[in-house]
Amino acid sequence: MNGQWYDADAGPLVRPYAMTGGRTKPGPHGVRFDLIALVVVDGDGGDAAAESLLGPEHRALLGLCRSETQSVAELAADADLPVGVVRVLLGDLLEGGHVRVSRPVPPARLPDERILREVIEGLRAL
Repeated sequence: MNGQWYDADAGPLVRPYAMTGGRTKPGPHGVRFDLIALVVVDGDGGDAAAESLLGPEHRALLGLCRSETQSVAELAADADLPVGVVRVLLGDLLEGGHVRVSRPVPPARLPDERILREVIEGLRAL
């Protein structure tokens, strides 16, 4: 080719800053979405009128979450969007009451590895 890009080679038609309105942080409350935080659509399908006012990227994320609960990292990969953009869009959806986010369990609350090994050894002894 002569240096011109066509179709997928041209990259996204809408730049990430346009999808987020130039924002880099999700919501006014500064919510932080971990990559492994799980996102699920809130309720039984939501308000169709309110959902119709959302942008196409917001609706795409909602569609991905409707089929199954997804992590922030999975949503970014499936939507083919940068993680930072997905975090901002999820902040919008969270504030609008469209999704719920469950935070990952902090490492301090996870069971000790030693205890888990003892349980496994006990089960093997049965």
